[in-house]
Amino acid sequence: MRVFSLSLFLATLLAASLGLSYLSWQLVIGRTKIMRSKTAPNHKNYLYLKHYMLGHHSQYMKDSKAVAEKALRYAKSQKLAADGNDIWIFDIDDTLISHLPYFAKHGLGTEPMNVTLFIEWMNKSKAPALPASLNLYRELLSLGFKIVLLTGRPEEWKMSTVNNLKKVGYHSWEKIILKASSYPGNLSFQSYKSNERRKLVEINGYRIIGNVGDQWSDIRGSHRGSRTFKLPNPMYNIS
Repeated sequence: MRVFSLSLFLATLLAASLGLSYLSWQLVIGRTKIMRSKTAPNHKNYLYLKHYMLGHHSQYMKDSKAVAEKALRYAKSQKLAADGNDIWIFDIDDTLISHLPYFAKHGLGTEPMNVTLFIEWMNKSKAPALPASLNLYRELLSLGFKIVLLTGRPEEWKMSTVNNLKKVGYHSWEKIILKASSYPGNLSFQSYKSNERRKLVEINGYRIIGNVGDQWSDIRGSHRGSRTFKLPNPMYNIS
């Protein structure tokens, strides 16, 4: 018991030093164990994620807000160029809009993904805004940033994507980029997004000041921008 208590105390101190609540730190460790496990997810894992994602005053929402607030502080510290070419990139799925309503009914990532059902949900255009991201988006527009939306969704989903975004409060942007059918199917999302960012910088002449996503593949690779911000998403991983 003494060893457990000491470990808990030390983990709490470390989490605090990194600006994390203990629940957020615990989620990182626990989710890693779940993803590494070769056995079928159990009920304990589900309850674990449910507490983080859906608990009273959800820690997931608090963590999302903390990331957005940090991004906004950075944005306010920047002096935008007079040429108007400073942009801020957002991913869309579980960055601007949230699929938590879907995953809350499908194991919160602890059960195998049913791709058909998930695509049906996405094309209904019913995903709500992630509140912290919507506030960040509005603040960035007021500061004079041009917004670019870069998603791995296929181009044929553009209408349903735009409908969903506008329905929940995202009404304007400089560009919205969806994945063209010309990209090979086995290309990683990181490579695809790196290439699209390269075109924004090298061909269109934009400067990427900030870049926000819920997946590491959103913010890694080339031409990632001056500063990147990773939102929490323990429900799935896209490389």
